[in-house]
Amino acid sequence: MKKLQMLISNTITFEEGCNKYLDNCRQRNLREGTINHYKQSYTQFYKFFNPEMPVSEITESSYNNYVLYLRESLNNDISINSYLRDLITTLHFLMNEGYILPFKMKAIKVDKTRVETYTEDELRLLLQKPNIKNCKYVEYQSWVMTNLLFCTGVRQRSLMNIKIKDLDFDNNLIYVSVTKNRKPLLVPINKTMGNILSEFMRYRQYKTSDDYLFCNVFGQQLVKSTCYHMLYSYNKRRGVNTTGIHRYRHTFSKQWILNGGNVVTLSRLLGHSSLQITQNYINLLVSDVAKQVEEINLIDMFSDKKYIKMR
Repeated sequence: MKKLQMLISNTITFEEGCNKYLDNCRQRNLREGTINHYKQSYTQFYKFFNPEMPVSEITESSYNNYVLYLRESLNNDISINSYLRDLITTLHFLMNEGYILPFKMKAIKVDKTRVETYTEDELRLLLQKPNIKNCKYVEYQSWVMTNLLFCTGVRQRSLMNIKIKDLDFDNNLIYVSVTKNRKPLLVPINKTMGNILSEFMRYRQYKTSDDYLFCNVFGQQLVKSTCYHMLYSYNKRRGVNTTGIHRYRHTFSKQWILNGGNVVTLSRLLGHSSLQITQNYINLLVSDVAKQVEEINLIDMFSDKKYIKMR
């Protein structure tokens, strides 16, 4: 038998409820990017739910109707699930606050898509060093950034927040202070990457060690859009039509595994909170690993290849 629950008598509108959750996000010191993500989702919610409706009127039936609405209006299951997860999180908060009677909510099932990576031919084009004598600074810096992304698998936000003082050339380490889970990382780099950064520092005209490693043409910290367009244009000039900064993270992971790298070490390098996250990440690369399984045919290596024919 279901227990009776007290519902707050002074009900609020759906929009007020969403704003209360945003305030809660700010109290928990969530990143501004996360808060803006919720704001964008709420714009989508208001197309179906009247912002002025009492939030207490939202039931399991109205949630299920919203799921059908999204499936009819959007063709991308991943986008649908993103909106549903944001709504579920918001409604759970309002349930805990007593504004809505609890009910169950589920996101839809989504087929996992294959992780896109750069091909070996594309990597050769992208990693080829430009002629320093006649190339522009932006071209040279883009080449250094490309090498660092592929060498470490760091995220774009982490890359943009690396400062001069975060480089440790004595131990070939980079201190990454800004990460997705807010846990700082000590990222090791190989000697080749160390030499690339060491040379780059001779051309990077910085004032103090607090300056950011990579900058715009005015020496200021890169913003997300500038960083993206800088590397997008770099790829195009190299004749590589496939672009994407996060694609380097996928490529780093793939090459690490295919070249015999340890999964536990990879998890630490990527800054994942658990090994399971890394394992799920690797599972998306299974099609590439399958090719290696066929090439390294263990049965043929140890059998006499005299197969028994069934009558």
